[in-house]
Amino acid sequence: MSDPHPVREVPAPGQESVWDYPRPPRVEPTDETVEIRLGGRLVARSTRALRVLETSHPPTYYLPVEDFTEGALRPAPGSSWCEFKGTAAYLDVVGGDVTARGAAWTYPDPTPGFEPLVGHVAVMPAAMDECTVDDEVVVPQEGGFYGGWITSRVVGPFKGAPGTRGW
Repeated sequence: MSDPHPVREVPAPGQESVWDYPRPPRVEPTDETVEIRLGGRLVARSTRALRVLETSHPPTYYLPVEDFTEGALRPAPGSSWCEFKGTAAYLDVVGGDVTARGAAWTYPDPTPGFEPLVGHVAVMPAAMDECTVDDEVVVPQEGGFYGGWITSRVVGPFKGAPGTRGW
């Protein structure tokens, strides 16, 4: 059974609490160095990513499509709908001999307020070999559906773990 009243962790200096993030989410640019590896290869590197910040969720990083290596992204079947961002289109991520099917998504025509996401792609960190932010290895958000990136910069608790569905 989910806990309707999660206990907010207190952020230390230099940290953010996901409970201070807004709902609806906010999109903000970051100049952090974001890298994604799959199949033993670097498939993306960016210092121009966007972070989507939503209450109770670790940030989701969206990288410009141009910052993925040639051939690293290809259209995949399926779509999903976000009450805030609109309809997402899915992509496979290819690195070396490995294909992570449907492990990335983009919003080709997002709802008003989320237009900065056009031309950007997010990935499920759990489906990659490794994702890093400023050389720190990301811990994937639990739950298999959400694409949050947990680093030492953020504290929770985070939605996605067992018992958090009602948050």
